[in-house]
Formats: sequence, structure tokens, C-alpha cells
Amino acid sequence: MPTRDPIVFLFDVDNTLIDNDRFGADLAARLERELGPDGPARYAAIDKDLRAEVGYADYLGVLQRLRGKGGDPAYMHLSFFLLDYPFDERRFPGVPETVAHLRTMGRPVILSDGDTVFQPRKVRRAGLWDIFQEDVLIYIHKEEMLDDVRARYPADHYVMVDDKPRILVAMKKLLGDKVTTVFVKQGHYAAAAGKELEETPPDITVDTVAELARMRREDFLVTA
Repeated sequence: MPTRDPIVFLFDVDNTLIDNDRFGADLAARLERELGPDGPARYAAIDKDLRAEVGYADYLGVLQRLRGKGGDPAYMHLSFFLLDYPFDERRFPGVPETVAHLRTMGRPVILSDGDTVFQPRKVRRAGLWDIFQEDVLIYIHKEEMLDDVRARYPADHYVMVDDKPRILVAMKKLLGDKVTTVFVKQGHYAAAAGKELEETPPDITVDTVAELARMRREDFLVTA
């Protein structure tokens, strides 16, 4: 039976722990380089359709559909770009120190959405697999898997750290006072935050994850 922790800190990955918007800009530049000026737009059109179909960003799936039945070597170069991308260079400052600090109060766990190949590789390439001591969960829709999360990581209280207002609102509605929501104001989802956070405001708002390294246990139990 899993050990029950006083607090489990659940961390999103993209634009919470790593600068995924920077990765997206680098990918667009590489698509233009390999496929020409219309490469980014062609990729974006397939990405939009595939996200609607599978529920997450499937980078390898988009590349496969973009290639079709052809054999242009450009797609091998794009494959190498994705699989070898230096995500450790896109990790936000202070992540290891923050996780180490929170580990003195409970258990830090990655809770991410994504596919079953590229997202785990991203986590590992960013150094997060080791930083979080292999406590990593990746689902299609994480907010729909809370029973599984709680079974794997039982806790007296949960803290959800995310840049996406939609996720924080969903977590608060599902867990109520059992969760403290932390809104990290990084990335395009955070920049577009509006009405949803006005109706269900986060318990804590920070500009960067590194700010959590200065917080005390009682700061995270504001809803307990």
C-alpha cells in the first residue's frame, strides 16, 4: 500500500517547470527551415485537428501525419530535433531547489498531460525525472484521473501547481478544501487567464515556481 504523505505537491510540466513556449518557437523555426515558409502553418493545422482528436499535444503524431507516405529526409531531421531537444536548457531557474524545499514538507509529484513517448522523454531530458525521484504521472486529461492520482499518492492535503487556469478551476471544483491551487503566471495560457479565475480564484499566485522555495508549510494549508 502506498505511503500516505501529509502533503502531495502536484506539478504541471509545460510552462510551469519548463519554458514550453520557447520550445514551440524553436520548433516553428525548425519547421520553416526544413519544410519552407509554409511549414509552421501546415504543422499548426494538423496539430489543431489532432489535439481535438486525442486531447493533448502529440508532437510525434503531428510529424507523422505531416510526412504522410513520403520519404523526405527533412522529416528525419525534424525527428532528431524533437527527440534530442535540450529541454534541460529550458527548465526554469530554481526548480531543483524548490522541489528539494518542498520535499521537507511532503512529496513533490509531476502530474502532466501528454502522449506515452514524447512527454516522458521531455520530462527526462529536462532532468525532472531525477529531480522528482521518478514520481511522475502522465495522463490524457489529468483532471479526470484524480481517483487514480489519490490512490497512487494518498495525502492529507494536495497542492496543485499549474499555469493553466482551466486545470486549477477543475481541481478546486473536484477536491474543494482538500487542495490548494497555485497559479504560476508563466506562458501563453497564464497570459490569457480571465473570467475563469475571477469566478474561481487560485489560492496562491506566483510569478515563478522558484517563489515556492520561500514558502512555509502553513502557507500551503490555507484551505485545510
